Amino acid sequence: MTVLTRQDRPRKGHSKPLAADVLAHGGTGGSVIVADRYRSVVFPNRVRDHRLKRGHPKLLAFAGSIPEIPYIRLSKIERGEVFPRAIELVRIAGTLDVEPEDLLIDVQSPQFDLETWFAPFADTAVLDDQREAETAVALAAAIRATRAGDPTLSPAVIDSDFGIAPVILSRLENAQKGLLRWGAPTIASLCRFFHVADETALRAHLDQMHACGALDQFLHEIGDPEDRRARTRQRIAALRQELAHAERISAPVAPASVRSALPSGQTVGASVRLATVYGVPLPDGAIAMQPTGATVELPSFAGPRAFGLRVGRAPLGSGLPGHATVIVDPDRYPQAGGIALVKSGEGHRLMAVSLDPRGAMTAHGLDPADSVALDTLAPADAVAVIAAYHV
Repeated sequence: MTVLTRQDRPRKGHSKPLAADVLAHGGTGGSVIVADRYRSVVFPNRVRDHRLKRGHPKLLAFAGSIPEIPYIRLSKIERGEVFPRAIELVRIAGTLDVEPEDLLIDVQSPQFDLETWFAPFADTAVLDDQREAETAVALAAAIRATRAGDPTLSPAVIDSDFGIAPVILSRLENAQKGLLRWGAPTIASLCRFFHVADETALRAHLDQMHACGALDQFLHEIGDPEDRRARTRQRIAALRQELAHAERISAPVAPASVRSALPSGQTVGASVRLATVYGVPLPDGAIAMQPTGATVELPSFAGPRAFGLRVGRAPLGSGLPGHATVIVDPDRYPQAGGIALVKSGEGHRLMAVSLDPRGAMTAHGLDPADSVALDTLAPADAVAVIAAYHV
């Protein structure tokens, strides 16, 4: 497939048809679009059942008893939209006076039916109909195909040229919802990206790209129900294993994504704990999780796996200078208004956390400029920064 190069591509405010160029070099026919209507449900669980049994009819009121888990995230956990960390599941179970294992569901059981499980959430968690689910998958494949044909279309360029923020781009490329559930500004940006006049033309354009086979090599990457089921089984099995070993964790270690253990913390006196400081700057602004040979005193509220991290450069401006050392607690999930340590390629980045207009958590970095939808990441790939020393 051939698409327009960046040099041919019109800039902001201009329009140039793309369909003819794509269709002229398309494949031999469109593959069947496998659309998973339940693609947003990755963690069926019994949190809601036990919450109601324990006399908590409203999730918002119940969330007040677990302040360390933001309401938005707790809601996503209960609706199965994100996987909890083991420590979060332990905290929820403790508040409900049940065992963490009681909150898990055997999704491989013949008695489990996802549609039945989802029914109580139908009013608060909207599903696309089949046509919109297929459109979401086609749109995701079309964006991926266009970017594959023009490597200069980085998230930053798409943001500046077409007004699609990186966090929105990530959701579009992963078919999180159909066009009917995207707002007018996003649809207008997509029309500019594909150089079509309006939503009707955009839908026709996607149909044409699909019909000519231009999407075929990308469709298999998106929306396969069996892929979702396999990931769910794997993640729940991993969560069970984490819960089984939760009580054995005592030494401060880096997140799972770091893949290296810290030495046991040293105790000084009756209440002071020291932890190893990690952090070697990488050329792209990320941080390599390598020991520096230094130690740092942990605050009293730090968890048993907390560790230090040298910033190395100012990723968030003057508010977090390069000489600062932060305390990272891998047993805490980031919260809006705070800072997160986010896995990025071979290293990690320190990013500020906020909520987008829909309540999803987003991490932002300034150097380099970037945005990440935290709810799309594995739990070990986004952990909380709980303190900073500016010395």
